[in-house]
Amino acid sequence: MGPFVGLFIARISRGRTIREFVIGVLVLPTAFTLLWMTVFGNSAIDLIYTQGVDKLGQMVSENAPVALFVFLENFPFQQLLNGIATLMVVVFFVTSCDSGAMVVDMLCSHGKNNTPVWQRIYWAVAVGLVSAILLTAGGLNALQTMTIASALPFAIILLMAMIGLC
Repeated sequence: MGPFVGLFIARISRGRTIREFVIGVLVLPTAFTLLWMTVFGNSAIDLIYTQGVDKLGQMVSENAPVALFVFLENFPFQQLLNGIATLMVVVFFVTSCDSGAMVVDMLCSHGKNNTPVWQRIYWAVAVGLVSAILLTAGGLNALQTMTIASALPFAIILLMAMIGLC
């Protein structure tokens, strides 16, 4: 994932100042994650330990992705919050797939930025198809295993790059 993220960030950061890069890539995501984990994490801990919502703690242990929706059941406007959460999950996956397809497209085009639209669509569909097949074949565990196994060649290349820097 690191090489993809690095190439994606390098492409979208072109023409930006170092200050804009540091704020946009390091400060804002870190601050958002800290805020998110503080607010939602402390709320979940409070629900489990103070208010006795044992169902939430059990769901975190059994099925973490579903735990978000069990967490949101404890707030007003549950249906609206569930809709927003689902929308955010979809936006996350779509943008991740799009940026991954853009990077693979660039790598397959010798670093060219202006590639045909059909080529990028091809890579986006290929990523989605492989994910769908893995989910159908073995569920989330198969998808996670394949992700880890496919990262091994990148790890070897990164190790060689580190040796090359010496």
